[in-house]
Amino acid sequence: MLSRHPDLISIGEDDIEALEVGAAILGTGGGGNPYVGKLRALQVLREGRKMRILPLQSLPDDAKVVSVGGIGAPLISHERIKEGREGLRCIRALEERLGFKIDAIACEEIGGQNAMEPLIVAALADLPVVDCDGMGRAFPEMQMTTYSIYGHRSTPSVMCDLHGNVVIFDHAASELWHERLARACVIAQGGASTLASAPMPGVFVKRFAIPDSYTKAISLGRTVREAQSQNRDPVEAICAFEDGLQVFTGKISDVKRELKGGFVTGEARIDGFDAHDGDEATILIQNENLVFSRNGRTEVIVPDLIVILDIDTGEAITTELLRYGQRISVLALPCHPLLRTPEALKVVGPPGFGLGHLNYLPLEEANALQTGARKGAQQ
Repeated sequence: MLSRHPDLISIGEDDIEALEVGAAILGTGGGGNPYVGKLRALQVLREGRKMRILPLQSLPDDAKVVSVGGIGAPLISHERIKEGREGLRCIRALEERLGFKIDAIACEEIGGQNAMEPLIVAALADLPVVDCDGMGRAFPEMQMTTYSIYGHRSTPSVMCDLHGNVVIFDHAASELWHERLARACVIAQGGASTLASAPMPGVFVKRFAIPDSYTKAISLGRTVREAQSQNRDPVEAICAFEDGLQVFTGKISDVKRELKGGFVTGEARIDGFDAHDGDEATILIQNENLVFSRNGRTEVIVPDLIVILDIDTGEAITTELLRYGQRISVLALPCHPLLRTPEALKVVGPPGFGLGHLNYLPLEEANALQTGARKGAQQ
């Protein structure tokens, strides 16, 4: 049994506190409010349940691994608390449908509350969570996982809500159709639910999952908390940890946001100050931060991570909590190489969001070009 594997790493309350901070950063504004997820995770731990992480390379090739995550608009998950056992009902219904027991849980996306959900479900089911995820960040649609991009079929899947409804998607013609059907269902269920996808073999997960997601997110959170306690700049600490860039500092001057088709969509406008005084920036939103532009020119774009931080604390501000007047820092972090392949960019690059008129340029190359342009203008 994997629940007794010698390589398991126990997760305690301090780890959950750090995960809240790290998952919020990696969530790029989405994934559900991590504070609410943290409270739920802590409650499960205090009930005596065990949370355990299994290193990705320790996963047996023949293990049956099910990815679990929330689906819906982050704004809804912030305003409406979950019943608590939606995910457990999902995997039990999936086991009954398929006729075998699941060996381990995997994370759909390490961002926001969706980093907590697999831990909660696994603790209730006495299963381990694999130290990986399918995004290395958060994306708004289900087919935007490395699992789906590299060939996994997510149906049969099960969706459960807080009312006790259990919906089985027996077969979808494609991963995109699965997303469309599930999105229609989640709207009927009130805008937020939990979904468990068809099992993946361990050998597939080891090849195509984003590795070390939980240990990375927890370490990132600890880095921020240590910087705060030592009166160091947490923004600089995050950039050093993630090899990222601080691309803008400013004050939010306007936020346009609406619930549309099961997503929160909109735009944040930012007036620059300090080194960016006189500049204006915009961030396009679909649950997560998708495109950062300065003075009308696109500088950072998905799948690279665009993170909005409180400039003083270095803690992430999710899209549903953006407000006029907030003083923020905008960071750009490079995504995992699995998200930069041609097949991945069709799904999680600009075309996947209806932004085919924009060209993706890896963050490192874009920054080199921008640095060269600035030097040329100064000469």
